[in-house]
Amino acid sequence: MSDALTHFDAQGQAHMVDVSAKSETRRIARAEGRIVMEPATLVKIVAGNSKKGDVIGIARIAAIQGAKRTADLIPLCHPIPLTRVTADFAIEGDNTIRCTVTAETVGRTGVEMEALTAVQVGLLTIYDMCKAVDRGMRMDGIRLLEKEGGKSGHWKAAE
Repeated sequence: MSDALTHFDAQGQAHMVDVSAKSETRRIARAEGRIVMEPATLVKIVAGNSKKGDVIGIARIAAIQGAKRTADLIPLCHPIPLTRVTADFAIEGDNTIRCTVTAETVGRTGVEMEALTAVQVGLLTIYDMCKAVDRGMRMDGIRLLEKEGGKSGHWKAAE
């Protein structure tokens, strides 16, 4: 891995990285995060009796939408054509929901930012839908799990 920050030119000015010389390859990234809440809040989510509807279903759609809008939110991120985005939500214990997102493209730059943004948007949607009953929810553990494709090849986070 390089020590240089790639989003700055020789004069220290921010710029979008030139990816025109890179080869188009299949690129995949997986990211995760979790939201921790009061057990009673999780019971409401699982029971499906939230006043706002199917919390997990709406969070899944929001995560996918977040991946698609990443370049609109992160100033120097390239807009890329996504070929697939999946958002999976799993209940852990009596107070946690884990979100795992996989984003894919065939292109010249990776999809790590899309996967990470999708996780955040999915978790924020859960927060938004449940904040009336639990303002103390917290999101944590947001991280890249794995990336494939491109010159740097396959990378996987330490467990």
